[in-house]
Amino acid sequence: MAVAAVIGAQWGDEGKGKIVDFLAGKADVVVRFNGGDNAGHTVMFGGKKFKMHALPSGCFHEKKQVVVGAGCAVNPKTLLEELGMLAKAGIRPNLLIDARAHVVLPYHLALDGAQEALKGSGAVGTTRRGIGPCYADKAARIGLRFADLLDKGRLEAKVRALHEIKAKELGKVYGAEFAQSEAQVFSELSGQADRLAGFVCDAILSVNESISKGKNVLLEGAQGSLLGIDSGFYPYCTSSNPTSGGASTGAGIAPSKITEVVGVLKAYVSRVGEGPLPTELPDGVGEAIRDKGNEFGTTTGRPRRIGWLDLPCLRQASEINGFTSLAFTRLDTLGGIPGLRICSAYKLGGKTLHRPPASSEALSDCKPVCEEIAGWEDLSPGEWRAVAGKGVGALPAQARAYVERVSSDLGVPASIVSVGPGREDTIIIKDVFAQ
Repeated sequence: MAVAAVIGAQWGDEGKGKIVDFLAGKADVVVRFNGGDNAGHTVMFGGKKFKMHALPSGCFHEKKQVVVGAGCAVNPKTLLEELGMLAKAGIRPNLLIDARAHVVLPYHLALDGAQEALKGSGAVGTTRRGIGPCYADKAARIGLRFADLLDKGRLEAKVRALHEIKAKELGKVYGAEFAQSEAQVFSELSGQADRLAGFVCDAILSVNESISKGKNVLLEGAQGSLLGIDSGFYPYCTSSNPTSGGASTGAGIAPSKITEVVGVLKAYVSRVGEGPLPTELPDGVGEAIRDKGNEFGTTTGRPRRIGWLDLPCLRQASEINGFTSLAFTRLDTLGGIPGLRICSAYKLGGKTLHRPPASSEALSDCKPVCEEIAGWEDLSPGEWRAVAGKGVGALPAQARAYVERVSSDLGVPASIVSVGPGREDTIIIKDVFAQ
């Protein structure tokens, strides 16, 4: 038995979906533990690209139990759309939704947009999917959970109370008008509840029972550690904890039950939205990496900001999460890129920092101290796949040295190296489910 958490080590978009899809082959249960449809995973399956936002990436393995955990904020509309998309492809996931998971409501989307508009130049660049306002209601203890969807009387009463609060908030604070009536919101949620009721259960109990029976469990997070509400760079962060600690609370299992923590890191860094990015490349090199890697947000389509690999931030992420191994992605994208660099430290106010400062403002003032790294040849997709088939020893020597340089700095071994989007483009160095 093993319980493996797959955690983004950077700013999100590290390729967690591909890593989860690959590891799900040996898992019995896959649990999404945080976030909502403000984050996306892209998975290649059957020669097709699937963009997932609400469902766990483990859906693409037949008969696997996939769970939307208590720590998630779920838009029922998005969830039903994704289930419909998969059904058209002949995929019907064995899905459980924890009754404790919070529901993203139409009010939350309206508030997200109104709040960002009012902030003007101080906007944090949310996806306007309503996730922040949903988690705010959760913390204020006025949120609506999937358990509430199962009782029409309770659902109607909660919608009545929320409609009065949210309509007033939108109008009096933001000068906006909510487009739907109370009856329309209730009718929409009631219809969604009828379609989703069969999936809703005490998933915390189910997951813990699976662990007790010795099954392999994979915990899947959204976003990355540097965007965590507690560990990230506030306020340019998400509204949940995409860390190994968040995996425990969001899935509803004890921290001691997690046996492996796999930190997923891209061979460079990328970020969508506002906030500091010390190694950002606002030049032709950044554009070349973005174009070659097709670095556009899964959820928004926005071009991702590109930068060199940032070791100070990775050190912090490793310490926070307790990585037991690393999964490297996008080594193939850096093939043929001249003048590779790695940021090994920052300069701030005459001081050298080997860890990032706590505040976003200070991080914005940090100047990266970079070291030159020898690059490697640009192989074709077929050549990279052939390399993957032969194992880590077949990697170009400088690409292998790059992996070893980062692993050595963090004191964490590599378990996976990905050199393309498909399952066949994956090199396994260590099987995280082998105990």
